[in-house]
Amino acid sequence: MERVALVTGGSRGIGAAISLALKNEGYKVAATYAGNDEAASKFSNDTGINTYKWNVASYEESVAGLNNVQADLGSIDTVVANAGITRDAPFHKMTPDQWNEVVNTNLTGVFNTIHPLWPSMRDQKFGRVIVISSINGQKGQFAQVNYSATKAGDLGIVKSLAHEGARNGITANAICPGYIATDMVMAMPEKAIEATISQIPSGRLGEPEEIARCVLFLASEKSGFINGSTISANGAQFFV
Repeated sequence: MERVALVTGGSRGIGAAISLALKNEGYKVAATYAGNDEAASKFSNDTGINTYKWNVASYEESVAGLNNVQADLGSIDTVVANAGITRDAPFHKMTPDQWNEVVNTNLTGVFNTIHPLWPSMRDQKFGRVIVISSINGQKGQFAQVNYSATKAGDLGIVKSLAHEGARNGITANAICPGYIATDMVMAMPEKAIEATISQIPSGRLGEPEEIARCVLFLASEKSGFINGSTISANGAQFFV
C-alpha cells in the first residue's frame, strides 16, 4: 500500500530534506509552506513534490488545505509537523504579539495539522505522527521563552497522543534537533557559527538529512512499538 505523507514547512531547510527522503522511500508527499512562493515553486520543480500554501496557525485554512491534499494524493496516514517560526527577544522585552505568533504557529499549528486527520487514522487503524521539536524545548534558551515553551509543549502533545492512538495502530513521536546546517543557521556570522559548534561535543553542525533519516524510521511500520518517544539529535550537546 502506498503511503501518503504530509510535511508542514516542507519546502525548505529540514522540512525539505524530510519531504525528499520520504519521496525517495516511495511515499506520496505533500509539502506545505506559508509564504515564499518562489522557493516553493523551485522546490516542486526540482523534486516533483507537490507544494500547498496555507497558514498552519489557522484551523480553517488547515482543514481546507488538508482536504485539497487528500483530493490530490489520497488519505494522509503520515504527518510530519515541522512548520515553525521564531520571534526572539529577552523576556522583559518580549511583546504579546511575539508570544502569540510563535504559540499560534509552533503549538496550535501542530494541533491544527493533526486534529483533522486523527479520525481517519483511527478508522484505518494506522497512523504516524512525527513532531519536529527542538533542543531548546528540552533545555531552554536565552531570548526564546516563547519558542522553547512551544517546543516543550510539542513533546507533551506526542506523549498524550501516544496514549490515545496506540490501540488504533497510531504512533506519535518527536525529534529534537540540535543545531543543524540549514540556510538560516549558515547565514549567521562566522564567529557565531564557530561559537555554536564549540558547544557541540561532536564538533560540527548536524545535517538536515540526518533528521530526515530519523523521520524515515519513525514513519516506517517497523517502528510500531516506539510510541510517545523523543529522539534527541544534537551531537551530544544535551541529554534528557
